[in-house]
Amino acid sequence: MEKIQINKDGANAVEAYLEYRRIVGDEDGGKVFSEGEYKKYKETVVPRRMQNRLYVSFCVQDQLDCKLIGPETHCFCAHRYKEHHTDFESLPAERPILLPCRVKGCQCASFEYVPINGSKPVRCRCKHRSCDHSEAAPHLCKKCSLCVGYGSPFTCGCGQPAYAHQTLVETRKERMARGRPVGREVPYAAMGGLTGFSSLLDGYLRLDRSVDMQHVQHAE
Repeated sequence: MEKIQINKDGANAVEAYLEYRRIVGDEDGGKVFSEGEYKKYKETVVPRRMQNRLYVSFCVQDQLDCKLIGPETHCFCAHRYKEHHTDFESLPAERPILLPCRVKGCQCASFEYVPINGSKPVRCRCKHRSCDHSEAAPHLCKKCSLCVGYGSPFTCGCGQPAYAHQTLVETRKERMARGRPVGREVPYAAMGGLTGFSSLLDGYLRLDRSVDMQHVQHAE
């Protein structure tokens, strides 16, 4: 297999583009910003994003964060977290904080994580897949009349069933009040709950201070 080699200038250009994608995401509408537009975007959007960052996790109330949501994490509506509204000029006063999907035609009112078993979302109690249910809560099944709304008995690594969990959206202040890590401020879009490499692990494997070790030992 022939290796592709690039010089230092080429490598720097690739890194600069990757940095651009992490900051801008899809906000350029598919057409790369000019140097001036990119500079203005960073001057206006990035400071606001860093100040008003929202942290998103899938958890059982007052227990560990079983899944920390990142840009590529899929929602119940099948679209990624980065395709939802995640940047705010000012922090919402209402709770829960809603993060609606921005994909045209999608009826998703707010990002909602669906646990994964292997590579596929877990099935509902009615045996049908999450994609067989309505995007709008309570996510009624489109294939059967007995389902009163999507709910999975799948057992999470924390020992609790999936239906006992919630998708929690919180501010930096609220997350710190729960004793959870917030990481350093970064300019990147749709970071959700990611604060480091360990954030990619399930809660019971992460062993950071977002884990209630007493609860984990009890579950074991």
